[in-house]
Amino acid sequence: MNRKQFIVLVVLVAVIGGLAFVLKNNKTTAWKSGEKSSGGTVLKDFPLNDVTEIALKDKDASLTLVRKDERWTVKERNNYPANFDEISSFLKKVWELKPIQQPTVGESQLGRLDLLMPEKGDKSGLLVEFKGQGGKAIGSLLLGKKHMREGNSSMGGGSFPDGRYLMIPSKLDSIALVSESFNNIEPKPTEWLSKDFFKVEKLKGVTVSADGKESWSINRESESGEWKLAGLKSEEKQEPSATGTYNFLLSSASFNDVVTDAGELKNAVKATLETFDGFKYELTLAPKEGSEDYLMKFAVSADLAKERTPGKDEKPEDKAKLDKEFKERADKLTEKLKLEKTFEGHTYLISKFTVDALLKDRASFIAKKEDEKTAKTPE
Repeated sequence: MNRKQFIVLVVLVAVIGGLAFVLKNNKTTAWKSGEKSSGGTVLKDFPLNDVTEIALKDKDASLTLVRKDERWTVKERNNYPANFDEISSFLKKVWELKPIQQPTVGESQLGRLDLLMPEKGDKSGLLVEFKGQGGKAIGSLLLGKKHMREGNSSMGGGSFPDGRYLMIPSKLDSIALVSESFNNIEPKPTEWLSKDFFKVEKLKGVTVSADGKESWSINRESESGEWKLAGLKSEEKQEPSATGTYNFLLSSASFNDVVTDAGELKNAVKATLETFDGFKYELTLAPKEGSEDYLMKFAVSADLAKERTPGKDEKPEDKAKLDKEFKERADKLTEKLKLEKTFEGHTYLISKFTVDALLKDRASFIAKKEDEKTAKTPE
């Protein structure tokens, strides 16, 4: 490194250090006004591992998350599996919560910080109640107004939440400003549902029918093989571009919500998807009234190979390796089946785009005949 490069490096270090000091000082200044902190946690000795129920309620809605058999579920969605990572992260944040400010606020001023109880309507907060086994109360928090900070004008300005006011219900001396804004904590079921879902891998064949009659069926002989329409007539020619989307059909499926009052699915389309690994997915699809989305139910089963068939001229020294790989793959598929079975028995709301390939009719796979035109030579 020459002298010039060294000087440039020193200047850069100084500039970066200066910026870090200014940012830290700005943040400290932002919290200075009326600062008073006990230094302890908001919920002292909060036993996060004992929590088996979390109830959230604001002036418009309520939601209950329940832990049963070591699995979190969303009560308002027929106990559908909840997002464990989201809940675990939330509980940890509550356990770690420390006040940055503890402003002195009278009861008549609670509305100013959105710290009224949900039943008070406007200016109320989000009540979060934690319970343990047998419904035993563990603790509660009322999440109020978010603390906003102005952004850097050189980067577009604007404001963003960098904290939130909260209190333990009925305890005015517990009011605190914390550095966690809890942006995603709302009593909305869709925010808490586990988005794990079935995943179709190595698709081998698709059969679709409506009103109990087979509409069409396509299959391929290998993962790299071409899709062929079953029952192709002598005068028909398959449209090559019609099957391009089926290689990865539902390989990363997702849903918008879980529906609890769907009832019987009317005008349904039945689809059966089979894979080279022995999985079979049976789907029932129906349009949701008044929406472009679709309702879907599914069932999954699998016929998994229990033993490996040795290859022709297989060498003895390769057997142990191949047997190990087979077992690892078999265990993985068994676990996949077990997981996907937990998502059966529910009705899902999905986008039409997700299942468009299963809503086609047979004619979509047939190449259109070109109109034969005869041109007359002018006399």
